[in-house]
Amino acid sequence: MTETQALMATLNASPRRAPAPRLWRRLLRKPEAVVSIVFLGVVTAIGVIYPRLRPDVVTQFAGDATGMLSGPSSAHWLGTDGLGRDVFERLLAGAGPTMEGVGITVLVVLLLGMPIGMIAGFFGGRVDAMINWGSDLVLSLPGLIIQLVVLAVYPANQWLAMGAFGILYAPRLARIVRSVALSVREELYVDAAIVSGVSWTFILTRHVLPRVTGSVVVQMAIVAGIALQVQTGLAFLGLLVPAPAPSWGGLIADGISNIALQPWLIWPAGLATVLTTLAFGVLADSLRDAGAEGWSRQGSRLLLAARRRPASGSGKPAVGAAPPEDAGPGSDVLLAVEDFGVAVTKPSGGETLLVEGVRFEVAPGEIVGLVGESGCGKTTTATAVMGLLPDGAHVTSGHIWYGGRDLTALSEAELRRIRGKEIALVSQEPMVSLNPAFRIGWQLAEVVRRHQSGLSRADAERRAVDLLRSVHLPDPEQVARRYPHELSGGMAQRVSIARALAGDPDLLIADEPTTALDVTVQAEILDLLREIRHERGMAILLITHDWGVLADMCDRAVVMYAGQVVEDASIEAVFTRPLHPYTTALLEANPQHGAAEEMLPTIPGVVPSPGDWPVGCHFEERCGHATAACGEHGVPLEIPAPGRLCRCIHVDRPALLTLETVDHGGER
Repeated sequence: MTETQALMATLNASPRRAPAPRLWRRLLRKPEAVVSIVFLGVVTAIGVIYPRLRPDVVTQFAGDATGMLSGPSSAHWLGTDGLGRDVFERLLAGAGPTMEGVGITVLVVLLLGMPIGMIAGFFGGRVDAMINWGSDLVLSLPGLIIQLVVLAVYPANQWLAMGAFGILYAPRLARIVRSVALSVREELYVDAAIVSGVSWTFILTRHVLPRVTGSVVVQMAIVAGIALQVQTGLAFLGLLVPAPAPSWGGLIADGISNIALQPWLIWPAGLATVLTTLAFGVLADSLRDAGAEGWSRQGSRLLLAARRRPASGSGKPAVGAAPPEDAGPGSDVLLAVEDFGVAVTKPSGGETLLVEGVRFEVAPGEIVGLVGESGCGKTTTATAVMGLLPDGAHVTSGHIWYGGRDLTALSEAELRRIRGKEIALVSQEPMVSLNPAFRIGWQLAEVVRRHQSGLSRADAERRAVDLLRSVHLPDPEQVARRYPHELSGGMAQRVSIARALAGDPDLLIADEPTTALDVTVQAEILDLLREIRHERGMAILLITHDWGVLADMCDRAVVMYAGQVVEDASIEAVFTRPLHPYTTALLEANPQHGAAEEMLPTIPGVVPSPGDWPVGCHFEERCGHATAACGEHGVPLEIPAPGRLCRCIHVDRPALLTLETVDHGGER
């Protein structure tokens, strides 16, 4: 599991799994949604059950001849119609054909629109073009006339009439599903499934279908409301439900015909139709809002308050006291992270720490490497520097000083002025960060104009080509005219670096910039970063798992484990005299040191997940030097020598210079 996946798993963690999906849990917290669901459920149940309990109401041609067109009374709660029949009984029985017509339409739209939209969006190309052409053709047909023709050929056939309406409406749903499927098709996990030889049916049902379900559910509530109006209208004209069977549209027609004698008769069926339509509309709005709440951000006041809220519910000792507001690093430090902590709020209450007590500095023009296993907090720390923590995560302690400013105290508007202009990011997946719908030159020009005001479109485009040339892309003019899918992985990474340079930043955060690239391209990207640092004097915070890259590129190394910095030293000191057992273990497990005929040493166990950290030293369970004292309390980050930091109570023990934590083929 990658560090980002571990973070998202923590965000979604809950001590007890509820049986209902999260969408429905959010929906049921809305009173208006609950009322709508209960109302629609009661109406549907009455429509299914009552005609079977009272079939005589369905076949009743006449009622009490002495009580025709009477108003509400104890004998007839809603009065009687022009033939003396009880309006309340006919209203209940009429719910059956009314809701049946709605169900037919929803079923047809769902069975046609969803698969057609998924196929069009997923396969694209000619399949998409043909489906779009067919959809345009169907949408151009006059729906009401087609329904009347169907009813003329097959009188009072509700299945065919409402089914025809469903066929005519299905292209609208198909287009909505297609737009969602198009975005899913671009996801890397879909490409991985295709390369793995997984069947199209499996991909569509397991990867695409879950992503389109939310949009489809909302649309179905809307379709149901529209279908109710269509069914009632056709029944009002006497085209769907033959006499003497009741329907809401038929009851409204009876009321209209007798409005001069008994105006009350139009109200029962009219109100039932209005309330049911309103319930479908409220349910659709509630579904939309419940879905949006799953991705919405917290309010700015909550975020600012969370940044200053002490960590709670984590079971961990408090991180060191924060410095006073006027404190900060010296002028010789560009970035300083001081006793920094990040946590997520659990759905059940309380917080789970993701990183705590993180401390390191980056000087102007310096390259600092963040190294450690996946899940140790490297990417979380880097995203916090950019002010890009995911929803639910917040700063619990400490400060991030940049150019004399505390980034944790800045507003979102102030952070936007820093991102790209002063601090830039190069991600490990450049293809994901580039918009597939626009050309490379256009995307770079937009970033240039964002950070350099007053530039014309032509000047920005020329600047974009210059940026592509600065990262040594051959024929930059041609590359600027290409789309992201026309680039190789190495070219895309160079474009990503060029975009990061558009604002001429002082600090570049490179999150594993050579991941998934072949060895030759990796060397070229590293040479490019080294050249940029030399020419621009730009500092680089490099996140990597590769000790070879660390030794080749960096001036200092910051080793992280389970959310903490465990060692900070110069590259030479880390490689020649590591102080922390975890650093020693990582060096011994470096594949570049392994002999061809020997078992590669490994570190036993795994990195504990956030929330499962030990009370004392986080590395205690995997460390061969651990003693009882290691688990008693939190271990502070101390200065064992000038220019070095280490988080270990046994830092002065000579035995730490030899590795006892590794597992040689299962032997300790």
